[in-house]
Amino acid sequence: MRKPMLPTLTEEVPTEEEWVYEVKYDGFRVLMHWTEDGVELWSRNGKALHDRFPEIVENCQALYPSITSHLPLWIDGELTILNTPLQGNFPLLQQRNRMRNEKSIEKAAKARPATVMCFDLLEYQGEDITSQNYTTRKQRLHSILSDVSSERLLYVPSFEDKDKLWEDIVLHLGEGMVAKRGTSSYGEGDRTRDWLKVKNWRVVSGILHTFDPSNGYYTLCVYRGDNLEMLGSFKHGLPKKDKQTLKQFFKKNGTLYNKVYRLEPSACVDVKCLHAQKDDLREPMFNSFRFDLSPEECTVEKKQWDLALFPHVDITNEDKKLWIKPTYTKQDFLLYLRNMAPYMLPFLQDKRLTVIRYPDGIHEESFYQKHLPDYAPQFVAPIEKEGETFFMCQNVSSLVWLGNQGSIEYHIPFEKEGHGEPNEIVFDLDPPDKEAFSLSVRAATLLKHLCDKLEIFVFAKTSGNKGMQLHIPIPEHSFSYDETRVFTEKLASLLVKQEPDYFTTERLKKNRGNRLYIDYVQHAEGKTIVAPYSPRATETGTVATPIFWHEVDESLSPQTFTMTHVLQRVQELGCPFADIENARKEQNIDSIKKLIDSETE
Repeated sequence: MRKPMLPTLTEEVPTEEEWVYEVKYDGFRVLMHWTEDGVELWSRNGKALHDRFPEIVENCQALYPSITSHLPLWIDGELTILNTPLQGNFPLLQQRNRMRNEKSIEKAAKARPATVMCFDLLEYQGEDITSQNYTTRKQRLHSILSDVSSERLLYVPSFEDKDKLWEDIVLHLGEGMVAKRGTSSYGEGDRTRDWLKVKNWRVVSGILHTFDPSNGYYTLCVYRGDNLEMLGSFKHGLPKKDKQTLKQFFKKNGTLYNKVYRLEPSACVDVKCLHAQKDDLREPMFNSFRFDLSPEECTVEKKQWDLALFPHVDITNEDKKLWIKPTYTKQDFLLYLRNMAPYMLPFLQDKRLTVIRYPDGIHEESFYQKHLPDYAPQFVAPIEKEGETFFMCQNVSSLVWLGNQGSIEYHIPFEKEGHGEPNEIVFDLDPPDKEAFSLSVRAATLLKHLCDKLEIFVFAKTSGNKGMQLHIPIPEHSFSYDETRVFTEKLASLLVKQEPDYFTTERLKKNRGNRLYIDYVQHAEGKTIVAPYSPRATETGTVATPIFWHEVDESLSPQTFTMTHVLQRVQELGCPFADIENARKEQNIDSIKKLIDSETE
C-alpha cells in the first residue's frame, strides 16, 4: 500500500523560479489505484474509501475505453465535494464519509457527487515514476487526464503567479495554497519541505468559557442577542508562557465543575481557523489575547463578518436597515455579497454593469446607475466609450464597494464588453402577477422540452420577482443579435401557437390579459437582464436564483429564495449554473444555426 508525501505548514511562501503553486482543497487526501480490474480509493491512513464514494468508481469505469492504454495508474489527489472551483465543502464530505447504508450513499452521491482533484502521478503503466521530478510527473498526469472528459476527476493546474492564485483562493474562501518544488522527487510517507502548505486562515474572536485540565482544551463562546452560544474549542498555538498564564487565569478566576473550570464572560481571545461549523471550528489555533475587546463585542454577527474575509474596503453605516420585514441591515447585505462573490462574479466580470441603488433602503428613493462616479476607487474597472465612462465589477472589492453604496440590483448585458455579439440567449418569462407564477413553470417546462429535442443546453433561474429566465449559453462570436432574435422569436411563437390561452408575445400590457408574456425582444444589444444571484428590491429580499430543472414544478415559488436561504442553499446543493461554461463550449450551435437558417431561407 502506498503512502502519500506530506507538505510542511509554513507562513513563508518561497519565490524562487523552481517553485510552482497550486490550490489546496479542503477534503480527504486520497491515493487512487486504477487498474483493468477497477478503481480503489485509499485514504492517507490506508483506509478504503471506494465503497463510500461509488460515483468516482462508476465514472472511472465509464472512462475505461479512453484510459486503458495508460493503466495501471496510481494518482495522488484530494477527494472533495466542490462548492466552487476552488472551495471544498468539508462538513458535507465528513457527513458522506460517515454513511454506511448503501441506499443513503447512493442518494447522497447523486445529490452532491464528490470529485478527485488530481495533482500528482506515482505510477504509469505499472511503472513507478516517483523518482522523476515533479514537473515531469505533472506533465504526464495532464496528458492522461486531457484524454478523458470527466467531472469526477479534475486536473489541478500549477501556476507561477502566486499572488494572483492567492487572490483567487481568498475570493473563493478556499483552504489555502501549496508551493511545490518542480525539481523534487516523490518521497512516499515523508513530511517534506519540497512541498509547503499555506493556510488561508480566518481570525475569529471569542469569549473564554471553559478549561478542561484532562485534555488541555479551552472552549469559546459568542453572544447571540443576550444569550451565549458555543463558538468552538482550541488547545494548539499557545506559546509556553501564555499557556501557563491561561491555565492559572482559569484556576484563579474560574469555578470548578465536574473537573472543568468555567469562567463568567470576562476575557476574549482571537483564534485562527479555516471555517466554522455549527459549534466547532476547523483546525483552530490560538492567535492572540484581545484585552481591547469586551465580551459583549464577541457576537455571532462579528464571527460571520470575520469568517467572510472582507477586502479592505471602507464600510459605512453597516447597521442601516435596507429591508424592514424581514430585517436585513447593510451588514447582512454585504455578508451576502461577500459570501456569494465566487458565484456572482463569473456572471458580472467583463460585462458593462447597471445597478439600481437604494442608499436608504428599498422603501426610499432609488435610481439607476450605469456611469462610473468620480469618487469610485481605482479597483472599480472603468470603460471609456464615446466620451462616457461606464464600469464593470471585476473583483470582490468592487462588489463590496458597490454594495456599500446601496447597489441592491445588478443588471448585465448579453455580451462581454468590446464584443458586439451575445454569449448567451435568454428567454424572459413574465407572468401578469406573482399569483400567476405557475405560468412561468409551464412555459419553462415547454421550452426545456423544445431545447431537449434540439439537444441544446438550457439553464433556469427565478427572476427574483414574479417570473423566470432561461439562459442558453453560446460560444462567443457564434451568432449575431439578429440571428439570436430569429431563434428566440421562433421558439416563442411555437409556445404561443401551442397554448395561446396561456402565452403571448404582445408587447402592450393592456393586450396581454392574464397570459404570460414571452419577452424575446428584450434579448438585444443594449438591453440588460438581472444577473444570477442578484438580490432584488422586494419586500422579503428575494434573489434571482439559479435552480435545478427537477425543481421546476408546481411547488416552485420565487418567494422561497431569499438572501438567507440562498446562502444556505449553495452550501447544501451547490450551484445549478456550475456547468454553464462547459455547456457553452459543448453547446450544439449547429442545431441553433439550423433553426435560424430554416426561418431565414
